[in-house]
Amino acid sequence: MTTYLATIPSPDQGVWQLGPIPLRAYALCIILGIILAIWWGERRWVARGGLKGEVTDIAVFAVPFGLVGGRLYHVATDYHKYFGEGRNPLEALAIWNGGLGIWGAIALGGVGAWIACRRKGIPLPAMADALAPGIVTAQAIGRLGNYFNQELYGGPTTLPWGLEIYERVDPDTGFKDELGGVALDHTPIEIVHPTFLYELLWNLGVALLIVWADRKFRLGHGRVFALYVAGYTAGRFWIELMRTDPATELFGLRINVITSVVVFLGAVVYFLLAAKKGDREVILREEPSAAEPTESAYASGDEPAADAEGTTVPDTKAAPEKPADTGDKPDQ
Repeated sequence: MTTYLATIPSPDQGVWQLGPIPLRAYALCIILGIILAIWWGERRWVARGGLKGEVTDIAVFAVPFGLVGGRLYHVATDYHKYFGEGRNPLEALAIWNGGLGIWGAIALGGVGAWIACRRKGIPLPAMADALAPGIVTAQAIGRLGNYFNQELYGGPTTLPWGLEIYERVDPDTGFKDELGGVALDHTPIEIVHPTFLYELLWNLGVALLIVWADRKFRLGHGRVFALYVAGYTAGRFWIELMRTDPATELFGLRINVITSVVVFLGAVVYFLLAAKKGDREVILREEPSAAEPTESAYASGDEPAADAEGTTVPDTKAAPEKPADTGDKPDQ
């Protein structure tokens, strides 16, 4: 008889039925992550001079765009699961069964955020910096959903933190059901690397890193977000190499490995180039009044501030007011 010591047991199931309604752990983790990202992003945005409620307004656009983008990326890179002989293309719409690609979620979510920021006269790089720690922490929470789904794990291991994988079946029919089934027998069919846990811990480390770097170096102009992307992709690279679940490959490598390298390089280049823009932006947002149009100010050094209509207003903090008798024109 084989004895397993100090291993991590998997949950018996990831779906519970509340009458006719399936309660899915994966979906709950995604929702919890989104709520935390909005709450934390709101606090950081207000601390930088933004208005309370603006992050929620941005999320109204960014979250739906991100969910669609994440699903599109997943379906595109794992198309063999949904198309071809014996497959049901309608399963591509079943987002509740899991399957969101972070690359697509960030890319299309960024488009949604850009649209919302333009509508409200908010600089997107500054908003992205405020949201970055919450986003990567939300990703960590989302990985708990993979734990309940018994997915995203690596190869066999004898390490004491190995993950026990159980066979799940439909209790009524006895047929195998990996997502909606229940583990009736707790004898592990294999002990594997919990790569979902490695990524969860890595993401929390990235959140701590970017918060520390932001406070110490007063990063701005999208550099906090770029540091998050670089940190996340660095970890995703080596974690992805450990995974053994089927995945689309390109040049003999999992496509997410290649994507991690490309996105990492892009983030590093942006981080270095954005440093030339100077100190962190000064965000000055004003509550709209009933009689006056909404105004905002976005100042960085001696740059003019942008209002909600995209025009410029002088940054009175950037330079002292000139004497009236010099004849010089005010800064534009």
